[in-house]
Amino acid sequence: MVSDAQGSKAPIQRIADRVASVFVPAVFAIGAVTFTVWYFFVPEPSFSRALLNFVSVLVIACPCALGLATPTAVMVGTGLGADHGILIRDAESLENAYKLTTVVFDKTGTLTRGKPEVTDVVPVPGVSDRELLQTALCIESASEHPLARAVMARAAKEGLAPEPTEGFEALSGFGARARIGGKDCMLGNRPLMERKEVAFDELAAACERLSGEGKTCVFVALEKRALGVIGIADTPRESAAAAVAALREMGLQVAMITGDTAGTGRAVAGAVGIDRVLAEVLPAGKADEIRRLREKGEVVAMVGDGINDAPALAAADIGIAVGAGTDIAIEASDITLMRDDLRTVPHAILLSAETMKVIRQNLFWAFVYNVVGIPIAAGVLYPFFGILLNPEFAAAAMAMSSVSVVSNSLRLRRVWKRKMGRA
Repeated sequence: MVSDAQGSKAPIQRIADRVASVFVPAVFAIGAVTFTVWYFFVPEPSFSRALLNFVSVLVIACPCALGLATPTAVMVGTGLGADHGILIRDAESLENAYKLTTVVFDKTGTLTRGKPEVTDVVPVPGVSDRELLQTALCIESASEHPLARAVMARAAKEGLAPEPTEGFEALSGFGARARIGGKDCMLGNRPLMERKEVAFDELAAACERLSGEGKTCVFVALEKRALGVIGIADTPRESAAAAVAALREMGLQVAMITGDTAGTGRAVAGAVGIDRVLAEVLPAGKADEIRRLREKGEVVAMVGDGINDAPALAAADIGIAVGAGTDIAIEASDITLMRDDLRTVPHAILLSAETMKVIRQNLFWAFVYNVVGIPIAAGVLYPFFGILLNPEFAAAAMAMSSVSVVSNSLRLRRVWKRKMGRA
C-alpha cells in the first residue's frame, strides 16, 4: 500500500503536469525569440552570443523542479505515515484529508474498546436471571456478533451451556432469532421488539436507566412474550477523548454514529466529548447518513472498524479504518490506522495538511524560479547591469532549483517531528 501510494499522483500533480506540457514548448518559443533578438536587433550582433543565450534559456528552464515538487513530498509524507502506523492508500487520499470539515466515528469497536461485557440482567416478574440468560445464550451461541460473545462469556460464568437450536437467523441491525424446543425466540434492540409486536412496557424504565449509563439494551423474547433485558457495556478507548479534543482544536466537527438508542449514544459520546450523535442508525443507513452530510457541503471522514462500517467508509470523502478492524473495512478505507490509538486520526489529518503545505511551497518556488530565471538567462539585465548568464551558470541554477525542492520535501520530516513533539 505504501509503495502504491508513493507511486500514485495527487490531483495537484496533474495540474503541474498540464503546466509542464505547455511550459516546454513555451520555453522553446522564448529561446527562439531570445536568439532572434540577440542575433538581429542588439548592437554588435553575434551568432555565438545569441546561441549561448538561447542555450542558457533552455538549460535554466528545465522543468525538473515542477516535476519533483509533488512526488517528493508525497513520498516523504506517506513514508512518515507508515513510520507512525498510518497507511495511506494513494496520493489523492493524502491530499484530500486536510480538506475535511467533519469526522464521524462509529461507536462499537471504534470509539469503544470492542470488548463488551454483560453488566445487568433484568428479567420480567416470573422469570429468573438464569432462564433469561439461558434463552439468550441459546440464540447467541450461533451468532458472530461482538455482543454475542459478551452474553456467552457471562453465561459461562454462570455455568450455563447452550441447548440445540433450529432455524437461526441473524437480523442485521436488529438482532437474531431461532427456535428452541420448538418455540420461536428472539433477542435484539427495541426496533426489533416493536417490529415483532412484543410488549416490553414493564422493561421501559430499566432500559431507560441502562441507556442513561451508556449501556446497550438487548431484549429477549419467547413466543412474542418479553423475558427481560440484558445490559451490555463497552467502555470508551483511553485515547478517544484526546483524539476528539485534538480534532476540535483543529476546527473540525466531530460526530458519532451508532445503532444504539439515543440515550446510550449520548452517554458514550458525552464521555469522550462528542455532542453530535446520530443514533438508531441501521448498518445499511450509515452510508446514507454520510451521503446526507456530504450533500450539505461537508467534507466527511468516516472512522470505523467492522463489516457494517464498510459501506459508510466507501461513501465518505475519506474512509479511515482502525487497524484491528475487519479486512472488508480496511479494503473500503482510504487510510488505515495500524495502531489502536485514535489519536492517529488527527495525526493523519495533520500529516496531510503539512504535506500539502510543502507541496504548495515547492510549486511556488518552481514557478518563481522560472519566472525570474528565464528572463535573466534571456539577457534582460544586460542593458542595465551588463550581466549575461552563461550556460554553465544556468545549469548550476537549474540543479540548485531541483535540490531546493527535494530539500524542502525532506524538511517535512523535521516539521512532522516537531509537531508530534507538541501533540
